[in-house]
Amino acid sequence: MSSFVSPSTIPTATPAQVLRCIGSGEGAGERSGACTIIDLRSPGEYADDHLPGAVNLPLFDDVERSLIGTLYKRESPDKAFSEGRELVSERIADLFGAIAEAADWDMPDIDLPARVLEITSQGIDALSESLRSAPLERMPENPVILHCWRGGMRSLSVVALLRMCGFDRAVGVVQGYKGYRKEVAAEIEAWKAPDSFVIRGYTGVGKTLVLRELERLRPDWTLDLELMAGHRSSILGMVGLEPVTQRHFETRLAARIRRLSAIAPNGPLVYEGESRKIGDRILPSPVWSSLQSGTNILLYADIETRIDVLIDDYLGRDENRADLRLQLPFIEKRLGPVKWKGALTALLDAKADRDLVRILLEEYYDPLYEHSEKGKSYRHRVEMRCHKQAAAEIAEVIEASES
Repeated sequence: MSSFVSPSTIPTATPAQVLRCIGSGEGAGERSGACTIIDLRSPGEYADDHLPGAVNLPLFDDVERSLIGTLYKRESPDKAFSEGRELVSERIADLFGAIAEAADWDMPDIDLPARVLEITSQGIDALSESLRSAPLERMPENPVILHCWRGGMRSLSVVALLRMCGFDRAVGVVQGYKGYRKEVAAEIEAWKAPDSFVIRGYTGVGKTLVLRELERLRPDWTLDLELMAGHRSSILGMVGLEPVTQRHFETRLAARIRRLSAIAPNGPLVYEGESRKIGDRILPSPVWSSLQSGTNILLYADIETRIDVLIDDYLGRDENRADLRLQLPFIEKRLGPVKWKGALTALLDAKADRDLVRILLEEYYDPLYEHSEKGKSYRHRVEMRCHKQAAAEIAEVIEASES
């Protein structure tokens, strides 16, 4: 049998090249017009984190990946390779069909299962030897970038087979997802924040509403950490939301930083006041330092307005009530298990929402806020009568201070 493919025909891009190709796309499902990213890892790996806009077309599902890993560790690499070979041959046609659809490629008529069995027939060592990658000096036009966990056999074999089928836009990634993660960490660590402003205020004052309206009024002014974390940064902060992993939080953060550095490198940059952790997500040091040293703007409102904001945010959908009910016993315990046990839950079940929120503010959130804000000074104070008015006032304040 002839060798699988010349090592020089398997081009791989560096993670930095891939990120330049992606550009400033930020959304979890946002596709870049410059390239197509195919994530060949299992669905579980993809769910933990993935490149912005990546399409998940797994070579193995979660169970199969676990099985192959177990065979590799407990029996032998050859046994794991044999199992993977059979699985790939069974699904390669469907995989290539999905890649062709994602990449707008007219796939040739070829017996892909037979080709997979042929080129893998000499075993893992021969295949591994044939899959030596070559650095890519320049990306092809509209590249299709395929990667696995560490840029190894999973992705290189698929790239090689695609190129054997005439698809010369296919490239791999040096070190795969692991290389991408290193690049993201380096981007965040090297970031130099511009002049920053921080909107602070009691829980329920509407800081998030104002921050997002400010972004609408002044695009690329804000770093919305809660949006990226999928969490409101409190013990009840996950209600009605989908918190993301630390890795995916950092992926979103790096994408936003990349965009701001390209479009608005001199700022201003506006945050909502946060602690070092948003839920279980930890702010990287450069972001935390920027937030801590920013100019503080106090947003304030009467308690009835704050109650309105929180009811709309937390209880605006009926399905949120079940999530909230699971979390309230923790607060009851913190307030005092004798006096409060079951009391807040009873108010929720009775739909006495204003009474419930008032108690949460006065007994729990406000004392925490007052403790955390000790010693802070505020350059400006803005009343939140409505979020559009407050955002417009804050924009004027910042522009005046920058002039």
